Amino acid sequence: MATANKNLSAYDKNAIPNAKDLRFGIVVSEWNGEITEALFEGAREALLDCGALPEHLLRWNVPGSFELTYGCKKMIQTQSVDAIIAIGSVIRGETSHFDFVCSATAQGIMDLNVNYDVPVIFCVLTDDNIQQSRDRSGGKHGNKGAEAAIVAIQMAVIGK
Repeated sequence: MATANKNLSAYDKNAIPNAKDLRFGIVVSEWNGEITEALFEGAREALLDCGALPEHLLRWNVPGSFELTYGCKKMIQTQSVDAIIAIGSVIRGETSHFDFVCSATAQGIMDLNVNYDVPVIFCVLTDDNIQQSRDRSGGKHGNKGAEAAIVAIQMAVIGK
């Protein structure tokens, strides 16, 4: 497992650019809200820890992970942000729905990165069960939201 030996929340603050002058969009799926709220909090805390100003964080909610692409696209088109974090959680069920949602969401976010000049960071957990999601949203593996925030800062600086 890729995260088995890594704490997703760990970063060296001294190696991260200061985020004071950057604006971040965060688009959050409401589906699996326990998980996505924890991911959002991890991202928000890491951004603030690295100097981002609270008023420079813009949050939009969308119903599910599939809708993240559209939400991110509208944010790119209507808001002035330096990077966007797309936060979602898809947990495998008994049907192939999981595969379609995960694939379409990943492809959609990749397409945004190819077609627009604002980096969109993929912070969508695609786990087999709720425990794996909890472990990656503030549990024993740390918080993927914090990791995504650090990536957003790094990518925003590249775009400046």
